[in-house]
Amino acid sequence: MIAHHLPVLQIVIPLMAAPLCMFLRHHVWCWLLAVVISWLSLAMSVGLLMQVQDQGVVIYEIGGWAAPWGIEYRIDQLNSFVLVVISAIAAVVMPYARASVDKEVPRDRAFLFYSMMLLCLTGLLGIAITGDAFNLFVFLEISSLSSYVLISMGRDRRGLTASYRYLVLGTLGATFYIIGVGMMYMMTGTLNIADLAKLIPAVAETRTIQAALAFLTVGLCLKLALFPLHMWLPNAYTYAPSAVTVFLASTATKVSVYALIRVIFTIFGGVDILDTLQVSDLLMVLAIAGMFAGSAVAIYQVNIKRMLAYSSVAQLGYMVLGVTMANVSGVTAGIIHLFNHALTKGGLFMAMGCIAYVIGSVRLDDMAGLGKRMPLTMAAFLAGGLSLIGVPLTAGFVSKWYLIQGALEKGWWPVAVLIVLSSLLAVIYIWRVVEMAYFKDPPEGCEAVTEAPMSMLIPMFVLIAATYYFGIDATTTVDIARSAADVLIGEIK
Repeated sequence: MIAHHLPVLQIVIPLMAAPLCMFLRHHVWCWLLAVVISWLSLAMSVGLLMQVQDQGVVIYEIGGWAAPWGIEYRIDQLNSFVLVVISAIAAVVMPYARASVDKEVPRDRAFLFYSMMLLCLTGLLGIAITGDAFNLFVFLEISSLSSYVLISMGRDRRGLTASYRYLVLGTLGATFYIIGVGMMYMMTGTLNIADLAKLIPAVAETRTIQAALAFLTVGLCLKLALFPLHMWLPNAYTYAPSAVTVFLASTATKVSVYALIRVIFTIFGGVDILDTLQVSDLLMVLAIAGMFAGSAVAIYQVNIKRMLAYSSVAQLGYMVLGVTMANVSGVTAGIIHLFNHALTKGGLFMAMGCIAYVIGSVRLDDMAGLGKRMPLTMAAFLAGGLSLIGVPLTAGFVSKWYLIQGALEKGWWPVAVLIVLSSLLAVIYIWRVVEMAYFKDPPEGCEAVTEAPMSMLIPMFVLIAATYYFGIDATTTVDIARSAADVLIGEIK
């Protein structure tokens, strides 16, 4: 029965499709294949989510070998939700990519682009679905290596430098992670995440396990670009092709946040590391610093893709802050913000891709009068900006509401105030774009500018509309996130 094999098909199908692009070598056929595979992945992800809702945790043993001897894929409320986030973004980005890639990537390398996109999708889905700590490292590297190639594929040669910096820091992060995994294996003799959760409490006081936790935390914080380990992110998002920026900004760092949640609440849940080893204090300080530093630096950017990149640093701070609260409301906020920020930031970067397609620039000075010249695109940007700020009836508001609620439940009144203040900083940098687009006159002699192709506009409006749909009716996403948070909090003893 196919439904039984959905966990492994989720990985195998995009993995097999990636080299197929290398044989097709035609940009249209490769694009069509990528679109079909991404939508198939979304269908399988939704199927797995429904299975989890009906049956509880789904366990798939690779090759019939039971854990811990074999590798298992374990799907619960949390990672089934993350799988839907990844595949939904991919399903929207692939149709958008056609016109964008034709404009920004040399035609003779388009087949390689789609091959790497499918490989990156495979790695991200694998990180979410695997129940094995070493297997997670393998998928982390699959997604990272393909990301390095994708970032460097634009016509702007600065993408090569950005890709190289990401490669160096990403390799450091992966090295730290695998050292931590090796230390845990040395003390427990297993790599299975569920098995590690049972065995680690007995050796939690040893320096080896405490060192392992330090390596795992630093490695994953590098991957998720938590301040001040974020230095690879701004250039990577700025100089990558637009479709790549949309995909990575919406998925890659979110999956690393998921991995951090899995380490803290599942692997080390039995020893409550947030309190016993005082990890929460450190992560909370870094998260709050990132919320303000990312937003403050974003205010002064003249390249709007770079501005949104620094905004992502701030938004990742919100996610990690929710995790450190270690209560149901806080963790719910962190999980739901994975989804909400993916929609919002994906839509905003798609708007930038449309602008880059039409006027060949994403600099603030070049956007004068765009509100009249590209009304649909700028309306979408404004709508997405309101969600980024956290205005009521948007998805961004739902995330911050639960985050503030979690802070108040902990008695962290100053933190709740800081959440509101940092959100107000977003008003400033979003307003700078709105002011330039709607209140400045276009340059003299500027020829008439039309909108980007519908193949780019429709996916953009799908994501922006989703930010409002899930802001007005957040019942489904909040229920899933809260049930996942209940399970995670229950794992802490």
